[in-house]
Amino acid sequence: MSANDYGILVVEDDFRIADIHRAFIEQSEGFEVVAVARNGAEACEKMARHAAAIQLVLLDAYLPDVEGLELLWALRRDYVQVDIVMVTAAREVDTISEALRGGVFDYLIKPIEASRMQQMLARFRRERAALACRNEMSQAELDQVLSRAQPVDTGLASGRSLPKGIDRLTLRSVVEALKDARQPLAATQVAHAMGASRSTARRYLEFLVSVQVVDAELGYGDVGRPERRYRLQTDPNGWLEGL
Repeated sequence: MSANDYGILVVEDDFRIADIHRAFIEQSEGFEVVAVARNGAEACEKMARHAAAIQLVLLDAYLPDVEGLELLWALRRDYVQVDIVMVTAAREVDTISEALRGGVFDYLIKPIEASRMQQMLARFRRERAALACRNEMSQAELDQVLSRAQPVDTGLASGRSLPKGIDRLTLRSVVEALKDARQPLAATQVAHAMGASRSTARRYLEFLVSVQVVDAELGYGDVGRPERRYRLQTDPNGWLEGL
């Protein structure tokens, strides 16, 4: 596990669903499943053992030895640094309401799609990064971080404003690299084409994914490790205007 990766604990009693969650997570760069727990007792034991390595818990509401909501409150009490996402078939409003009161980062209703899981993980990574690089925030910056429920803007309108850390000149370089390619590119390939670092290329690529201009898919590198590959999905010009 890389020092920059976010560790995840999957709490799911059905091993087949747990394997699906793991496969979805492995499609998102920067995340790794640290442990899988099949019940509440295992979840508590693995949290105690791997607390320093876990930043996110995927929690089912139906577990054989404890109610998922009861475990939610226990985790919230004992591990305040960890975010929790409910991934469950529970659709009852009472369950959803209590989970929201418990401060869940997101609530995913089974069966979930890979794109919805990746959307959640991308938002988690984006929010963690935004909070980690600042000691203070203005109201406008905080509103941007907390705008979870707002629909994603595809950026097709003229002159869309860009978030802090994203400039149009570099964004254009990323877009041009993708336009020139005949197949999806990894972040390292985009970085080489635009003459920038891999971390810079990936930051811009993930921004374009978040506004649905670029699509990310799972590919495999030279050593057989999975990596995200990117291709243009929609017209990016709305985000490039103003240069």
